[in-house]
Amino acid sequence: MSSSTRDETPFPSYEAEESQTSKLIKKSRESPFVPIGIAGFASVVAYGLYKLRHRGDTKMSVHLIHMRVAAQGFVVGAMTCGVLYSMYREYLAKPKP
Repeated sequence: MSSSTRDETPFPSYEAEESQTSKLIKKSRESPFVPIGIAGFASVVAYGLYKLRHRGDTKMSVHLIHMRVAAQGFVVGAMTCGVLYSMYREYLAKPKP
């Protein structure tokens, strides 16, 4: 074996400078509606857990279905807004040469 073969590692090198937080901040700048969707999903889940104690005569399965639909609706709405925002940035706000 040559010395250059021994120095190479079979595993890809990872960038040590970029942490998970910096990746999240970079992605948030690129598409700002992703963190909004995550926050909305978390708030719907928190609200659902709060209302779970005070649901009255509503069955558990009906309550969980309503909360699931609300959380999915918020995430789909945030994704739609994100796509519309990126289309606006790409096609309308882009300066023409």
